[in-house]
Amino acid sequence: MSLRAVYRHITHTIRHAPEVGITYETFCVTAGCSAESGPHDAQEGAQDWALRHTGRTGHDLFRRVVTDHAKVIRTE
Repeated sequence: MSLRAVYRHITHTIRHAPEVGITYETFCVTAGCSAESGPHDAQEGAQDWALRHTGRTGHDLFRRVVTDHAKVIRTE
């Protein structure tokens, strides 16, 4: 008995998922400090946290993370 398979290529695209949004976070990378802003829906929230943290501690080096959620959609 011989089996035969047929494969079909299906085109997809990947796009920003506006219903989920974008998340902004800031992390202090000064040696010995593990402070972080936590997730914010607006960039200003994470930036304001970094400015306040610098004012309190003098730490001036941060890692910023922007998380974009995406959805894969079949285009056919």
